[in-house]
Amino acid sequence: MRQAGRCLAEYRELRERFGILEIARNPELCARVTAMPVTRLGVDAAVLYADIMLPLDGMGVPFHIEPDVGPIVERPVRAASDVAALRVVPAEEATPYLFAAIRELRRSLPAEVALIGFAGAPFTLASYLIEGRPSRDLARTKALLFGDPVLWDRLMTVLSDVLVRYLGAQVDAGVDVIQLFDSWAGALSAEDYARAVRPYSRRVLDAVRGVPRIHFATGNPELLPLLADVPCEVVSVDWRIGLADAWSRIGDRGIQGNLDPAVCLAPFEVVAARARAILAEAAGRPGHVFNLGHGVLADTEADTLARLTELVGTETAVALV
Repeated sequence: MRQAGRCLAEYRELRERFGILEIARNPELCARVTAMPVTRLGVDAAVLYADIMLPLDGMGVPFHIEPDVGPIVERPVRAASDVAALRVVPAEEATPYLFAAIRELRRSLPAEVALIGFAGAPFTLASYLIEGRPSRDLARTKALLFGDPVLWDRLMTVLSDVLVRYLGAQVDAGVDVIQLFDSWAGALSAEDYARAVRPYSRRVLDAVRGVPRIHFATGNPELLPLLADVPCEVVSVDWRIGLADAWSRIGDRGIQGNLDPAVCLAPFEVVAARARAILAEAAGRPGHVFNLGHGVLADTEADTLARLTELVGTETAVALV
């Protein structure tokens, strides 16, 4: 969704007729939107058009996406009875439309274009379940994490079980890479993350085999060594830390990042200079995936992203000769 980016005219036209969840739950529409950035921008990989809330479809948790707000959980999960009511079912039963879209994409995408699947990490899904909507301070989530560690473990264990099935089924359907998004983990201290979050992300990523695994969180560079301390091949970083510093913290891992998405709103000479600075810092080191440090902003010009893709491809091709 963020790669389709709301900046593509053909995507915006489709969104005038269909909601986000309508597209994600329709295999033909999902496949069409997933492929749009490959055609328009020339990127090396397609990111599956989905929402991190989709696993809730099989858990018996009603939710919807409210425009300009985000995911809304209609009955938040805050008590032991709420956690006990959560269902864990086979992924193909929970979200069959998603795997149909993956199989269609695997048939239709060029062989050299990778397909990236993903899921929200247990902590990020837990935060939506508990808060009921996006939250700046995650007060209810932290209250449960700090105040009732037994119930917290039950909830995170259920979510880990669901995500192991969900990501495993994506791999079986044909994705080439998976990424685990812990979008709100940066709200935690390193100590609390290590104690109450890392074990569950480790369990999920350890269960996914056969494809490269990317681990992502944003907002707190102090978490980077902990993000790397789980089974993964690549750690994704945002613009708040330089690549050299990030590599010193994560060790022998690939790294994805880290152009600030807001830079792409500037004149292209600024975008090009920033991109070249990132490539110079990577210095041809194996395992660097050039990317934005977070999602495409809505006002970004598609031509800017297409030119950026071309620049990175040209510069790195020259560097490898």
